[in-house]
Amino acid sequence: ACGNTIVMKTSEICPRTHRLIVDTLHEAGLPEGVLNAVSNAPEDAAAIVETMIAHPAVRRVNFTGSTRVGRIIAETAGRYLKPALLELGGKAPFVVLDDADLDEAVAAAAFGAYMNQGQICMSTERIVADETIADRFVEALAAKAKTLVAGDPREGNTPLGSVVDAHAAQRLEQLIRDATGKGAVLAAGGSVKGTIVDATLLDRVTPAMRIYSEESFGPVVSIIRVGSIDEAVRVANDTEYGLSAAVFGRDVNRAMQVARRIESGICHINGPTVHDEAQMPFGGVKESGYGRFGGKAGIAEFTELRWITVQDGHIHYPI
Repeated sequence: ACGNTIVMKTSEICPRTHRLIVDTLHEAGLPEGVLNAVSNAPEDAAAIVETMIAHPAVRRVNFTGSTRVGRIIAETAGRYLKPALLELGGKAPFVVLDDADLDEAVAAAAFGAYMNQGQICMSTERIVADETIADRFVEALAAKAKTLVAGDPREGNTPLGSVVDAHAAQRLEQLIRDATGKGAVLAAGGSVKGTIVDATLLDRVTPAMRIYSEESFGPVVSIIRVGSIDEAVRVANDTEYGLSAAVFGRDVNRAMQVARRIESGICHINGPTVHDEAQMPFGGVKESGYGRFGGKAGIAEFTELRWITVQDGHIHYPI
C-alpha cells in the first residue's frame, strides 16, 4: 500500500505455511513481483540473510522470531546501515489482582496460554496471581486446561494440535521436568508424545526453575504467587522480555496503575495477552525488540519521511 515490494525469507521450520501465504495473496490479485519468497536449508540461512540485507535494493529489514537470531539480524543490518524492525521473543505476564473476575481471567488465560499450542509471541507464559485468590484461580484454570487435550491436527477432533517439531516438544518436556524436579506442582497436563503436548499448567513456579525465565513457546504456563501489588509488578518485570502483558481487576483505575508500571510494549486490562489490531502500534521493549507494526506507526517504519521546499520570491542572504 505504501509502494514497497517485499522479499520474504521463509522459515526453515515451516516453509510450506509461508508458501501458502504467498500463494493466497497472489490468488487474491497481488501484482506480480510485489511479494517474493526465498526458501533455504538451515545451514544456508546465515549466508542468504546477509546477502539479502546487503543488497542495495533492500531498504528496510524486518525480522520476526527469536531474540537470539534477532541479535544477529540487528548486527548485520547495522553493518550495512539498514534500518531494522525486530519483533522477537516474549514471556508475557498475566497479572491477576485480588479483585479480578476469576471466570473472565481463567477464560482469557487459557486462550492466551494455549491458543495455537502456545506458539505465539504474545502467548501468556507467566500468570502472576495474588495469593488470596490463587487457589481458586489455579483450580479453575487446571479444570479448563484438562479439557484442552492435544492430538493429530489432520484428524481435527482435539482442541490442540501439534507443536512445530520434535525439538520443540523435547525442550518443553525438559522445562516441565526441571520445574517439577525443583518443587513446581503439575496442576494439569504434562504429557508429551512425539510432537503432541497437552495443555500444561505448573503451579508454585520459582526463579530457580528454567521455566521462570526461559520462553517456552508451547502450551505450558506457569503460576507465580505473590503477596502484594508491588511484588506482582516486580515479578511481571523480572524478565529480559517486554512484548505483551495483561492485568485483571474489577477496579479498572487500579489495574491501569499496575499496567503503567509493567515494562512491555503492549498491556491489556481485563483482556488476553494475545490481542492485535491492524490500526494499533504493535511491538515490544527490552529484548522483545524494537519498532512498531500497525497503523500510522507501521507506515512510519516502512516509508521515508522527506522534506521538500519550493521558494516563492526573493530571499535576502546575509552574505
